[in-house]
Amino acid sequence: MWRWPVVAKKKEVSNALRQKVFSLHAKLIALAASKWTDPHMNPSLHDAIEKARKDNVPNDNIERAIKKWSWEDKSEQISQIVYEWYAPGWVAIVIQVLTDNKNRTAANIRHIFSKFGWNMWEPGSVAWIFPKKWVVTFSKSNVDLSKIEELVFETNVDDMQVNNEDIRLVCSVEHLKEVSDFFKLKWFISESVNLEYIPNNEVEVTEFDKALKIVKMIEALDEDEDVESYSLNAVINDDLKKEVDDFIEKNTFRT
Repeated sequence: MWRWPVVAKKKEVSNALRQKVFSLHAKLIALAASKWTDPHMNPSLHDAIEKARKDNVPNDNIERAIKKWSWEDKSEQISQIVYEWYAPGWVAIVIQVLTDNKNRTAANIRHIFSKFGWNMWEPGSVAWIFPKKWVVTFSKSNVDLSKIEELVFETNVDDMQVNNEDIRLVCSVEHLKEVSDFFKLKWFISESVNLEYIPNNEVEVTEFDKALKIVKMIEALDEDEDVESYSLNAVINDDLKKEVDDFIEKNTFRT
């Protein structure tokens, strides 16, 4: 639960979130283009462009992002920053941001977490809970879940996560090629392959107030324009999550 890059969400999104996704893709393209602006000579840029196209980012947006790093117009410096925060009870989170204004982003992130009672830790203090692993994602509409469940035991996949739309296979860095090649040979084509922070331990949240704060904090992160991805080691069971969602729905003011 709560393990995803923002730009990889498949659910129906609001216009505001869609624009955020477009903006994040533009930043990822600009970051990759800072090394070389020709996608034929820069595999990272080529990959960033292909991912943007999968999320229906307009070609004009892609071209503008690359142009920012042309010799004529290198006007924007994009930085990728990782923040580490924790809440009482060893609930921890790692947030990765893409920003062209470090001061603005730092202030926004601090405001979000201070509002919900979280504390910031020094770099490395929380990250050990979240080793980086590769996540190979398949769409449930394009593959046979039962077949993947059967085949996964023949590989070095560390974990298999299934939600309403996706199947996520988590593996260590050294086993990515083996896992990827194995499923390609079986004619399973992945939707995406991403390097993500995956918690090595989980903390069950059973208190309503704490669960409510976590869900509201996640909403705030989703709305922040610079938050690229986050990983949280809290687990909220379905019944408590529904109770929290119902409470938020009943107490949301609408015009």
